[in-house]
Amino acid sequence: MKLSEIFKTGKPTISFEFFPARTEKAAETLNQTVEDLVALKPDFVSVTFGAGGSTKDGSYELVKKLKKEKELEVVAYLAAFALKRNEITSVLNNYQDLGIENILALRGDPPKDTDVTQVPADSFKYASELAAFIHQNYGFCIGVAGYPEGHIDAPSLEKDIEYLKLKVDQGADFIIAQFFYDNVYFLNFMERCQKIGINIPILPGIMPVYSVKMMEMLAGNCGAKIPEKLRKGISELPEGDTKALIDFGIEYAIGQCEELLKEGARGLHFYTMDRSESAAGIVKGLKNKGLLTI
Repeated sequence: MKLSEIFKTGKPTISFEFFPARTEKAAETLNQTVEDLVALKPDFVSVTFGAGGSTKDGSYELVKKLKKEKELEVVAYLAAFALKRNEITSVLNNYQDLGIENILALRGDPPKDTDVTQVPADSFKYASELAAFIHQNYGFCIGVAGYPEGHIDAPSLEKDIEYLKLKVDQGADFIIAQFFYDNVYFLNFMERCQKIGINIPILPGIMPVYSVKMMEMLAGNCGAKIPEKLRKGISELPEGDTKALIDFGIEYAIGQCEELLKEGARGLHFYTMDRSESAAGIVKGLKNKGLLTI
């Protein structure tokens, strides 16, 4: 089912992001994570696509497993950077043959070992170009990424929202937002979207705190600010107590999600990092508060 149809139900959606495992040990963890989170009956799940197609085959196999074995609605990410036009077409055709109805169109980041001067001439330089190509040639429901705090490459918040509007004008049906730790950025982002005429569903991205090191790294990579409230809460935990940190992260995210839902968020999209404990804890906590029905 297309997400555009799912959103018509009006109830907040719950979704989880997975990425293909690169080792046997990671595969075992991912399999258990999928089992744990599928039990929560998400409205859909998503599968990432590595830079420059680095996980193309692994992404396809994971999408296939989730679609065919687990009978889930899947949003397949497609990062176009450095891929030739025929490679893009091949990926889209394979997903179409698999019965996938939803694609998240992304520019993608350059692989670390890529010489940008050698990028194929017919590759898509922007997500808006990929969205337009998919819209013109396929029947997928198209999602794009949004950045509440602005994309790190954007010269300003104003320009960033203009780029997002362009992606919407080129055929996007929904937006999945980058994660944030302070809801004010998402709420301000929603206001900017409304002012510029973006009226499609926008899902906030939720990134639980898995470890301090990971939090700092991920926030640094995407330009997400870490609020003092979050830093202070972590500083008050027993040093080295991993369980206390995970539990604190769950409660912090529950607070975030509770406010977002009360403010009218169309759903919650969890960046699981292929782990289940935090995402499951947050969803169950929201259900106990009567904010979700799962």
